[in-house]
Amino acid sequence: MNRIMGRARIMLVLILVLALGMVFFLGEYALRSNEWVQSPGSPHIFEGHTLATGLITDREGVPLLDLRDKHTYSESEPLRKAMLHWLGDRQGNIRAPIISAYAMEIAGYDPVNGVYAYGNTGGRVNLSLSAKAQTAALKAMGNYRGTVAVYNYKTGEIICAVTTPTYDPDNVPDIAGDTEGKWAGAYVNRFIQSTYTPGSIYKIVTMAAALDAISDIESQTFTCTGTTAYGNDKVTCTKAHGKQTLKEAFSNSCNCAFAAIAGQLGGETLERYARQFRVNESISFDGLKTAEGNLEAANAADVMVAWSAIGQHKDLINPCAFLTFVGAVANDGVPMLPHVVNRIAVGSKTTYQAPQTPGGRIMSSELAKKLQEYMRYNTESYYGDENFPGLSVCAKSGTAQVGGNKKPNAMFTGFVTNEEYPLAFIACVEDSGYGRPTCVPIISKILQVCKAEMDAGA
Repeated sequence: MNRIMGRARIMLVLILVLALGMVFFLGEYALRSNEWVQSPGSPHIFEGHTLATGLITDREGVPLLDLRDKHTYSESEPLRKAMLHWLGDRQGNIRAPIISAYAMEIAGYDPVNGVYAYGNTGGRVNLSLSAKAQTAALKAMGNYRGTVAVYNYKTGEIICAVTTPTYDPDNVPDIAGDTEGKWAGAYVNRFIQSTYTPGSIYKIVTMAAALDAISDIESQTFTCTGTTAYGNDKVTCTKAHGKQTLKEAFSNSCNCAFAAIAGQLGGETLERYARQFRVNESISFDGLKTAEGNLEAANAADVMVAWSAIGQHKDLINPCAFLTFVGAVANDGVPMLPHVVNRIAVGSKTTYQAPQTPGGRIMSSELAKKLQEYMRYNTESYYGDENFPGLSVCAKSGTAQVGGNKKPNAMFTGFVTNEEYPLAFIACVEDSGYGRPTCVPIISKILQVCKAEMDAGA
C-alpha cells in the first residue's frame, strides 16, 4: 500500500511539473511568439536576415519594393534613388526600420492562425509617401546635399522626405573608394538621423516665446544699426534695418532686433520654451527614432544667448522634429505625430492602420494664430505669393553659418493655411548660401506636385 501511495505521489508531482511546464510554454507563446516569428533569421518570413514577403507601395499604390523576389525595386531609376533612405539597399548599408518594425503585420501573423502569408504572398504595405512628390523633390534638389520634406499637419502623413546624396540600389557606386567626398553621408537619412544649425528659422521659436512671455512685445519698436555690441563681442546683421515694428523685424530677419528680444527673455526662458515646444525632443514612429536637438542658453554669456535666439551658438534641430513643431503652429498649437506607413493588408484583412495621433498641446490656439499671422506676412512682404500659386503660404527662411570654409546652410520652413492643403514643409540645403534664393524654388516645385495630387484625390 505504501509503495502504491509513493508511486501515486511521484505521478502527481510529474503531472504537476508537466502542467506548470505547459502553463509556462503557453504564457511564453502568448507573450513572445510574435518575436520568435519576426526575429531576423526566422525561416517563416525571412531569407537569412532579409524579410522575404510583402509588397511596398506609395500612397497611390505605385509599386516601390517587392520583398518576395530578392528585393525588386521600382523600374524608375529616379524613384529608386528618391526612396533609398526609406527602403534601404540590398547590402544593408542603409537599413529600412519601417520594414522590420512591421514584419509581423506584413507576414499576417496572429497567435491562433500563425503565419498565414508565406513566401510569395505576404502583405501589401501602403506608405504615406508620394512617388510623384519624391521624384519631384529629388529633381528639385539637383546636386545639393541635404533634405527636404512635406507632411500633412492634420493627419501626420509624411508625403515627401528626400535625402541627398543618394544612389541607385540597382547600380551601387564605389562609395568606399570615394576620395572627393561626393558620397559623404550617403548612408544617412538626414531627415531622421541628422541635426542642423537652424539659423533664422529658429526665430519662429524665439518669436513664440516673446509673444507669450513679454506682454508689450508687439507695441515695441527695434532700431537696427547693423551691429549690437556686447563688450568686445557683437551680434551683426546683414544690413542696418533702421527702426522696425516686431512684425517688420521678423520679416527682415533682423539679428539685432532678436538680440534685443533675447535680452528681455534671458537664456533660462529660451530653454523653457524650447522644452515646452519640444523642438529638441526625439520623436519615435514606425520603428524610427529621430536625432535630438540642442539648445544651451541658460548659463551662457549675453552675446551667446543672443546668438541662440537667432539660431546659432550651439543650437541644433532635427528636420523631422522641427517640421512637427512648425506643423503644430499651423494646427493651432497641437502637433500630429508623423508617420510613413499608412496601412498594411494581407488579402482582405487589414493588419495595421496608422493612427492619427495628436500630441499634447504645446501652445495656445491664440499664440499659434499670431505666429501664423507673422509668418504669413513674411511671404506677402518678402518671399512672394507668386512663388506659390494657389496656396496661402506662411514661412520663414534661414541662413545658418557653419564655420570653416563652407558656405552657409540654406534653411526654409513653413506651412500652407488653405483648408484643402494642410501641408507643412522644411528644406535643409547644405553648403549652399542664402535661404530664400536656394530653398524657395525647391519648395515651390514640390508644393505644386503635392497640391496636384491632393486635387486629384490622392
